Amino acid sequence: MSIIGVGIDVAEIDRFQAALKRTPGMAERLFLERELLLPSGERRGIASLAARFAAKEALAKALGAPSGLLWTDAEVFVEGSGQPRLRVKGTVAARAAELGVRSWHVSLSHDAGVASAVVIAEG
Repeated sequence: MSIIGVGIDVAEIDRFQAALKRTPGMAERLFLERELLLPSGERRGIASLAARFAAKEALAKALGAPSGLLWTDAEVFVEGSGQPRLRVKGTVAARAAELGVRSWHVSLSHDAGVASAVVIAEG
């Protein structure tokens, strides 16, 4: 296995929240319904959503930032162990296959008003 790409991104949480409030339907264009909700069914907090947005940006960077990727073709989810993971389909899966990506590593964080994510594409 070798590293095919690495991406990192940060999102200012208050700015991300303001963008969601200012643009109706933005959350639904960025996230799948199951990304918007906690396992309990409650709406996910803004810091968590900002970290997921940063992960999707980092994922695009790890793939070389090609045009035409759909936000909802990448899903950030958490395994039972608490480890964040990526699930890809459609445009994102096609680009990953083109580059030979076979697995993903993702790390999410948020603190002091900033959310961040790192994504490593491995093949």
